[in-house]
Amino acid sequence: MTDPIRILVADDHMIIRQGLRLILETEDDFDLVGEAPDGAEALRLCAEMNPDVVLMDLRMPGMDGLSAIEHLRAEQPGIAVVILTTFNEDDLMMRGLRAGAKGYLLKDTDRETLFNTIRAAVRGETLLKPEIMKRVLLQMSATGVKESFPTDLTGREMEVLKAVAQGERSKEIAIRLGIGERTVKAHLASIYNRLGVDNRAAAIAVAAQKGLLKK
Repeated sequence: MTDPIRILVADDHMIIRQGLRLILETEDDFDLVGEAPDGAEALRLCAEMNPDVVLMDLRMPGMDGLSAIEHLRAEQPGIAVVILTTFNEDDLMMRGLRAGAKGYLLKDTDRETLFNTIRAAVRGETLLKPEIMKRVLLQMSATGVKESFPTDLTGREMEVLKAVAQGERSKEIAIRLGIGERTVKAHLASIYNRLGVDNRAAAIAVAAQKGLLKK
């Protein structure tokens, strides 16, 4: 039996934290190990509890969620962050993904999507809902990025990148492309290096901004 996924919730509203606790406690493989009302307390608890995943609100008093994500990426990169916020703003979404978050969910999301996103984050994967992915792509136009952007990604790397943008897991990509899962991970490592990122969500955000995901 595998160990439960250790989760920390960072949100300045107590009712949200309590509600998430009740929801997460319904799953046997989740263990809520801490709650924080702001980014600074989230960082302190992460250093103490070393959770697997942090559900991070973005706008909190004192240190906000974006700053906390940036600190975690530098200090504890092994902790996956999933943004869970009420703010349906493209700029915040892009900044959060660029900062290293592995997912972006609104607080009205359904339970199953929340659970799947947490589990994907622990696996090092990213699940972006189709509507979020569409906004990532549209944000490219809003920032004035040209459609054609020079890139030195190989054809196979582009196939892997587009599959990741569709939310496919490494195993699914391997089966569809007829290659090994280890090869998929090698392609991902190369993509991250070329785009200057270190996770799937950031790769998707950067690729969208550079026009790489347009068909």
